[in-house]
Amino acid sequence: MTFSTVNPDLLDDLARTAAQDSIEKTVVGAVITDPDGRVLLLHRPADDYLGGLWELPSGGVEPGESLTEALRREVAEETGLIVTAVDDYLGHFDYRSGSGRRTRQFNFTAAVTGQTVKLTEHDAHLWAGGGRQSQVSSAVQAILDAWRRHTA
Repeated sequence: MTFSTVNPDLLDDLARTAAQDSIEKTVVGAVITDPDGRVLLLHRPADDYLGGLWELPSGGVEPGESLTEALRREVAEETGLIVTAVDDYLGHFDYRSGSGRRTRQFNFTAAVTGQTVKLTEHDAHLWAGGGRQSQVSSAVQAILDAWRRHTA
């Protein structure tokens, strides 16, 4: 069972605002850290959409699924890690998906069991300290900046 301290009213607000903004697809992303404060980043294969990009564990929200349920499922699917807690909303960013759909990624902090990552969709992973976290897109960098401010 996943524990969430994210206010359910906030989650409802996020979904409602996305619909009002004509967002066609919603995605969730997780900032997962190890005991040394390094962030888990995943590397997209070169032949994939946005190939070569380092990103947070993330993925689409299925119909009828809450944001926190999707986060738990996507982290497990992409990394083999089990989310034990979803704690803080860190913000969102918008982009066009590979199919051209207006997409919004909602990002949260998440605690997991273990650190052994089993990749299914990505070709590499990295527990990134501060210097290595700059390998991400500017949108993900803004989320990591919000996380650093939140944990300071």
